[in-house]
Amino acid sequence: MTTTPKAPESRLALVRRARRVHRTLAETYPDARAELDFTTPLELLVATVLSAQTTDVRVNQTTPELFAAYPDARAYAAANPEELEEILRPLGFFRAKAKAVIGLGAALVERFGGEVPGRLEDLVTLPGVGRKTANVVLGNAFGVPGLTVDTHFGRVARRLAFTTQEDPVKVETEVGELFPRKEWTMLSHHLVWHGRRVCLARTPACGACSIAHLCPSFGAGETDPEKAAKLVRPAPDRSPTAGLPLV
Repeated sequence: MTTTPKAPESRLALVRRARRVHRTLAETYPDARAELDFTTPLELLVATVLSAQTTDVRVNQTTPELFAAYPDARAYAAANPEELEEILRPLGFFRAKAKAVIGLGAALVERFGGEVPGRLEDLVTLPGVGRKTANVVLGNAFGVPGLTVDTHFGRVARRLAFTTQEDPVKVETEVGELFPRKEWTMLSHHLVWHGRRVCLARTPACGACSIAHLCPSFGAGETDPEKAAKLVRPAPDRSPTAGLPLV
């Protein structure tokens, strides 16, 4: 018995499927938002820089003391390295992170009057700030739409066949073309939340996935609903207002 090869997905079909995926994920994760706690653009910028090579949960455990001790960019720029390192010690790589935060504070003071700029082209000139970090800050602190292409976003986007690219900038471009710009920030949250909870790196919980019927990679992980449900990771407990956009 022969089977007819499946026709390649047209551009129009891809766009329609992609937007159905996003609508479904929005229903699945109605509380999706930035998972770093912050109340100002500076706090979000610093927290995002510190989140490299550690978890958001650990950053959130460390930043209350940090933010209380260093309330503005000038305080970071003038920080005693040893004192700052001691606060950041639980995050790992604390010496490098202390140096990065001090440099970040100094750059903000010297070039932007101590304020976090609200433009991507300015943010990426700051030490330790790339497009991913800049888009996190723009989308969540300034209300400027942006795609946050971290490892979770990229993995889920490729499994959904939104892109085949590995380079984050190319992923950002190709995925962004499938959606209205106004949806980019929430799309980032939804894909990242899905990647952290269900579409896991090693064994995706396909049988517990709300978008399984829309995913060309269904079957890459556990398809049995009961077994898949055991793989799903719960969201961490957080303040009901933590990480909410400022605008």
